[in-house]
Amino acid sequence: MKDWKVVCQLGGTTLVAFALSGCGGSGNDSPPSEASPVPPVATTPVAQPVSCAQLAGKAIPPSAFRLSTSGGVVTTASVVAASGTGAAAVPEHCLVNGAVMPVDKTAPEIRFRVALPTNWNTKAVMFGGGGFDGSIPNVTANVPNGPVDKPTPLGRGYATFASDSGHQANALGSQDGAFALNEEAARNFGGDAIKKTFDAATYITKMRYAVDKVQKAYFAGGSTGGREALAAITRWPADWDGAIAWYPAWNDAAALLGGHRMSRALAQPGAYPSPAKRQLLFNAAMATCDGLDGVVDGLISHQNRCNALFDPSTAIYNGSPLRCAGGSDAGDTCLSDAQITALKTINTDTRFNFSLASGETHYSGYNVWGADLGITSNPSPLQPTVTFLALGTSQPATPMPRTAPYVSVLLDQWIKYSVTRDPNFDALSLDPENPGPWAGRISELSTLLDTRVDLAPFAAKGGKLLLAHGTVDVLVSTRATEEYYQRLQSQMGPSEVDRFVRYYEVPGLGHAVSTSFNAAWDSLTAMENWSEKAIAPASEVVADTAGVPGRTRPLCDYPKWPRYNGSGNVNLAASFTCAN
Repeated sequence: MKDWKVVCQLGGTTLVAFALSGCGGSGNDSPPSEASPVPPVATTPVAQPVSCAQLAGKAIPPSAFRLSTSGGVVTTASVVAASGTGAAAVPEHCLVNGAVMPVDKTAPEIRFRVALPTNWNTKAVMFGGGGFDGSIPNVTANVPNGPVDKPTPLGRGYATFASDSGHQANALGSQDGAFALNEEAARNFGGDAIKKTFDAATYITKMRYAVDKVQKAYFAGGSTGGREALAAITRWPADWDGAIAWYPAWNDAAALLGGHRMSRALAQPGAYPSPAKRQLLFNAAMATCDGLDGVVDGLISHQNRCNALFDPSTAIYNGSPLRCAGGSDAGDTCLSDAQITALKTINTDTRFNFSLASGETHYSGYNVWGADLGITSNPSPLQPTVTFLALGTSQPATPMPRTAPYVSVLLDQWIKYSVTRDPNFDALSLDPENPGPWAGRISELSTLLDTRVDLAPFAAKGGKLLLAHGTVDVLVSTRATEEYYQRLQSQMGPSEVDRFVRYYEVPGLGHAVSTSFNAAWDSLTAMENWSEKAIAPASEVVADTAGVPGRTRPLCDYPKWPRYNGSGNVNLAASFTCAN
C-alpha cells in the first residue's frame, strides 16, 4: 500500500496530516484504499534563511524598488560578535554594507548599512541623517536624544538601517553641498533616498530571515533626519508604523532661507557678538525669564512669555542697561545697536516676497532669548558641539570661514551648488526675501525640500508620530515645528490629531545638545507602547544628562509648559504641572 502520510508546511511548521486529498482532509482518518490513490500534493517551497556570509555579493534587482534605480548590491556582510553589557549591550548581528545604483551613471550611488541581529524581534528602525547628510548614521546607536539606561534599537532586537542619502561628503562633512550639481543626487537628498534605502534594506532583511514582511517599521531622526522622518510617513505611509521626529527641518527650503537671513544679519559690520557678549545676553534673558515658570532653576520653561517680555534694547542686567550707551560698541559689558539689530532679526520671521512652489510664505523666527549662542567659556565637553551648531567662532564673510556659524557654511554651500550652481558666487549677496533672478530656482528646490503637511493616509493606517523640539534651538526654529503641528490640527481637528500625534517642547534644549538641559527621553518605548499595545503616551518624563545630571521634567503636550508647583524637589518632574 502506498504511503498515506501527506506532509504540509503551514507557517514554517511541518504537520503530518491524515488526509484524503491535499491537507484539507474529510475528517476521516482512515488510510486511503488502493482503489483510491491520493493525487500528488502541490506544495510551495518554503524560503530558507540566508546566512550572513551568503548575503555578500547578493544583487537587489531593480524590480525590488518602487522608484527608478539600476538595482543594488550587498558589498560586504560579516558577523559582528556581541559586546558590552546592560543597556549598552550590542548583540551579535550581521553587519551589511550595500549600494543602490543610480539611473544617471554620473550620479553618486546611495550607500547604506543594515544591522541584522541574530535574535530578531521582527521589527525595523531606520535612522535619519543631519545637515546635508553625506555619511551613514551609526546603525548600532540609539534614537535621537535616547536615554543611556535603555537598550538601543539593535539591543532590543530590531533590524536597523540607514544611508548617506545618496552622496559621499567631502571634508565639509554634513555641510558639503556640492552633490546638488547632479539632479538625481539632489532628488535623493530631497527624499527619494529614503524610499530606495527602505526598499533595499527590507529586501535584504526578508532574505536574511526568510519572511514575507517586516512586522513593524519605525523611522527615527533629528534635524534633517526629522524632516526625513516626516517625509517618509507623508510620501510612503504604507511603509511605516511610526516616526520619532526631533527638531525637524520639515520645510527645509524655507528653513534655509530663514537661516540665510540670520547669516546676512550677523555678517553686517559690528553685528557679530563675541562669546562674552553671548554670555551677557544669556544672563540678561535668564534674569528676566527664568522665574516665569514659578522657580529660578536655570531654565526658561515659559518661552512664549519670555519672547514677549524680553527686549535687549531696554533690558537691565545687574543694574546696568544691556544696550551700550549711545549704541556704539563699548566692549563685552554691553551690546551695540548693530548686535541688537542682528539678534532681533534672528528673533523675527523671514518673509518671502516671491512665490515658492511648495506654498511656504515665511520661515518662523528663532527663540534666541535664553539660547546658548556659543558660550565658549563653558567647560562642558558638550560646549564645542553647541558652539559649532550655533554661532561658531567667526563672523560670516566672503569667502566663508569654516568656523563661521553652522548655518552660514551650510547656506554658502546651498546657494553656490543648489541655487546658482556657481562655486564662485558670493552667497551673502543673495537676499533670501527678494532673491531676484534666483526666485524660480529656489521655488523649484522647495518642491524637493519642503515636506507638505498631509498625514491623513498615515493616520488612516494607524501610524503614530512623536514630535519633540528644544525651546532654544537657533538652527531649526522651534516655532516652525509649532506651525507644523498647528497646521495638522487645523486640517484634521485637534481630537483627530491627538489620536496619532504627540508634540513636546523641552525647555533649555538647543539643537540636538545642550549644556543647560541635555534631554534624554525613552521615545522608542513610548512608540512601542502606542503602536503595538494601543497605550497612548501619558505622563512622559524627560531627563537631563548635563546641566543638572539626573533632574527630570514632565513632557507637556503642546502648548502646555512645565510650571513649578510651589513646593517639592525642583529637580523632580513630580514637582511640576503642565500649564497653559
